[in-house]
Amino acid sequence: MKGIISIQSHVVYGSAGNSSAVFPLQRLGFNVWPIHTVQFSNHTQYAQGWTGEKFDPSTIGDLRQGLSNIDALEKCHAVLSGYLGSSGQTHEVLKLVNEVRSANPSAIYVCDPVMGDVDKGCVVSEEVTGDLVNHLMPAADVIVPNQFELSCFTQMKITCLDDAIAACQKALTLGPKMVLVKHLHGISNSKFTMMLATKQGCYMVQRPLLSFERQPVGVGDLISALFTGGLLKGLSAVDSFTHANNACFGVLKETSDSGEWELQTVAAQQSLIEPKECFSVVRLT
Repeated sequence: MKGIISIQSHVVYGSAGNSSAVFPLQRLGFNVWPIHTVQFSNHTQYAQGWTGEKFDPSTIGDLRQGLSNIDALEKCHAVLSGYLGSSGQTHEVLKLVNEVRSANPSAIYVCDPVMGDVDKGCVVSEEVTGDLVNHLMPAADVIVPNQFELSCFTQMKITCLDDAIAACQKALTLGPKMVLVKHLHGISNSKFTMMLATKQGCYMVQRPLLSFERQPVGVGDLISALFTGGLLKGLSAVDSFTHANNACFGVLKETSDSGEWELQTVAAQQSLIEPKECFSVVRLT
């Protein structure tokens, strides 16, 4: 059974970061070894606030050393990183990725470069943004940015589909072998749009926008996990992309039908394996 180290935020209640990513990967049949960058009571969109703490960067290094001591790193087939709260954490992630690659040269690194979005702007410091753009994203085999994060990485303005294609193509020249844009907000007002870019071409998929009183948090973390799982299962990039979109929609549909805003991943767990609805992927280039 393949192992995945997932380095992300964690919430005790609800779904965000590792709380959104770990169970889906386990349900897909992987051993998941979570490393938390923060641990909060709940995600930060609650009006009542939250409690908890950010972890010192040394925690990642200590855990890396412990895993190395028991020869676990050679059993790791992917490192997935999400929200990082400090520049020190980004440096520790890169050290861990390099050590995993030394122990298992076939391992991949999937970087979900959490920086922010168009509405919120950057939600991390300039130092973290710089580290993601200049060090982690170029070192990754796969990046999973949203439109805002892709623009930050490529230094390109994205206002239309052609801009998005051009930005993805540029991103592929900067280190990553695959780019999954987890949300292209400027393409359609009625559908949720994602894009995949590999050296073989660019692809797009759209799914219906579901109505929520409050938008769920952790959707991007879920998409990154599902795509990583698909790749490790041996699916092609396009098939992994298709499955990630369809399975994510299944979780969102269950969440909407339940009248909730925390992702109902456990209730929708069968959709992680066999999504009920399938949306066609369109080749663009």
